[in-house]
Amino acid sequence: MPEAAASFDLTIPVDCAGLRLDQALARLLPDLSRSRLAHWVNEHQVTLNGVCAVPRHKVWGGERVNIAPTPDPAGLAPQAEHLPLEVMFEDDTLLVVNKPPGLVVHPGSGNWRGTLLNALLAHAPQLAQLPRAGIVHRLDKDTSGLLVIAKTLAAHTDLVRQLQARSVKRIYLAVVHGHVARSGRIEAPIGRHPTRRTRMAVIARGKPAVTHYEVIAHLAHATLLHCRLESGRTHQIRVHLHSIGHPLVGDPVYGARRSASGISFNRQALHAERLELTHPATRDVVAWHVEPPPDMLRLTAALKAAY
Repeated sequence: MPEAAASFDLTIPVDCAGLRLDQALARLLPDLSRSRLAHWVNEHQVTLNGVCAVPRHKVWGGERVNIAPTPDPAGLAPQAEHLPLEVMFEDDTLLVVNKPPGLVVHPGSGNWRGTLLNALLAHAPQLAQLPRAGIVHRLDKDTSGLLVIAKTLAAHTDLVRQLQARSVKRIYLAVVHGHVARSGRIEAPIGRHPTRRTRMAVIARGKPAVTHYEVIAHLAHATLLHCRLESGRTHQIRVHLHSIGHPLVGDPVYGARRSASGISFNRQALHAERLELTHPATRDVVAWHVEPPPDMLRLTAALKAAY
């Protein structure tokens, strides 16, 4: 099975007879995610007997399939940049980094250069052959902490499936406004805010989302929490904690950088502290832990001293 997005051919075997094309491809190419295969089909990069394929077309065996992913247009592909990168772990399969606050993960509008993805392409050029340079989950720009990157297509697919199965454990350290009396669990669907489209919100038609939170310490007008994600929705921790009346300290979107109690912080006080997963190659359970950056350590120390 090819690691790069190069053109390749296959023939549908008879034992796939009666399956939809997308089901047959998923069976024949288990190291590729269903979303990746569906993207190729929907973008007319897959032909069935020489004709552009559709996902729900039924196959009966013997059909010729050609998959020819289109490369990024010249000049639009992200460029490698030699930027500081704190590597916590690396082997032939995985790369784990500690992302500092202020670093954007993916290039996008207004941030086409200077991102984590640009730095990864310089650190390991082979990542250019993988979706999003091997990045399988993300952190907001002003959230710090651990991120895992796949270095092979097989590892990428495996990590995506672990995330979908909710077997990857992600523990965040958070400082929130107010006194959180006890540990708890938030189960509330998250979707795009109905009127403020740059924000997410708890809405009835949103996607299911679950966040567990544990009280670590009570601080002056604030609480230090550990948050564990079951799902991975955009801004999930920020939205869920805001929904129970305890927004993150410093959050400019779902809280306030300066509260009525006088707490001031120039980013959301959120740090991805611990990451645990099954290594795609060895199948061992592996975990990493990283301390918060200096600004968050100073914040918690000051709030503890004032309590």
